[in-house]
Amino acid sequence: MADKLKHANQFIRALPHSRALGMELQSLGNGVAVIAMPYAEKLIGDPDTGVVHGGAVSALMDTACGAAVMSHPSNPGSTATIDLRIEYLRGAVPGQTITTEATCYHMTRHVAFVRATATDDNSETPVAMATGTFSVEGRR
Repeated sequence: MADKLKHANQFIRALPHSRALGMELQSLGNGVAVIAMPYAEKLIGDPDTGVVHGGAVSALMDTACGAAVMSHPSNPGSTATIDLRIEYLRGAVPGQTITTEATCYHMTRHVAFVRATATDDNSETPVAMATGTFSVEGRR
């Protein structure tokens, strides 16, 4: 598992948007990834309220979903987003870290299926929820 965590950290650091958004891998394993994005002024989408831009939330969720696929026990090669549907439920509270937990719950030979939830400090009411499909390079 240490190799998968190392590979996932390299994956996240290799993505310019992940670095720019300050994403931090919290945990990874068995098809589940948790990635946090600390609040930063550069992420604000509405200067009047200080709410983080939805595009930053979307990038966080997409990255967490891809990492979840990469950590699936079937050990797929690389992955890419095919489709990602995000439902924004509310604005994240300004000043709070947004954390996404993504789970790869089913995998076929060529497609992985993922669900994700983004929360701030109020984990009872999510900021956003997502479902997606990701391509899977042949299993190793």
